Amino acid sequence: MSTTNDSRVTPGNENKLGSTIVLFAIMMALFLGCIYSLSFLSLDNPWPMAICLGLFTLAFWIPQTFLGRSDSAGEH
Repeated sequence: MSTTNDSRVTPGNENKLGSTIVLFAIMMALFLGCIYSLSFLSLDNPWPMAICLGLFTLAFWIPQTFLGRSDSAGEH
């Protein structure tokens, strides 16, 4: 017996919208900080590039590590 329920149920392992927006804002701030640090780059000072690589690594690594992959596109 199948029921025809049109309402979608959010899986328990999917992030809520509010936490996703906050995480996106933090990662975007890290990425924009990475871009901004390049404005101080010169041949005499390698530290802006080191900061850029560090911030970019954090902006990429934090969501991959702590959130994992999304299971919302799995079999239905």
